[in-house]
Amino acid sequence: MEIIGRPAPPTGAKRILWRLPIWLYRLRLGWLTGGRMMLLRHTGRVSGLERQAVIEVVQRDANGYIAASGFGARADWYRNITAKPDVTITVGTRVIKATATPLTEEQGADLMAEYAPKHPALARRLCRVMGFRVDGTEADYREVGSRIPFVRFTPRRGAR
Repeated sequence: MEIIGRPAPPTGAKRILWRLPIWLYRLRLGWLTGGRMMLLRHTGRVSGLERQAVIEVVQRDANGYIAASGFGARADWYRNITAKPDVTITVGTRVIKATATPLTEEQGADLMAEYAPKHPALARRLCRVMGFRVDGTEADYREVGSRIPFVRFTPRRGAR
């Protein structure tokens, strides 16, 4: 694995383009993402105001949804959910109250090693976007997975 440089969060016109998917959810068209994306509503750690971000669902299982912070631990949404983990996610048309829990480096490594063989093209692209060049080996994906912050969004019982 080679680090080619962590991308900086988008600013200016690029930021506007990155935030366009939020409008799909506001217009109740989240189902167009096919469950691959989720709208995350979280509380700003400084302002206390509601914030929104659309992030990619890496895995869905019986315990909830897992997403990766492509811009690392410095991404605003990631910093916000680590400070205030009670969030609301919308996947497709389902609105779910959830608790956000960062995964350990080892869990991230396991997750990426499992994800890559199932989605080889997506895994390579995801790594490239996050600033890593991989050769496709399990060891490379494990290394990348240990360096990317992954978060599990677990539905809160009795909350809808």
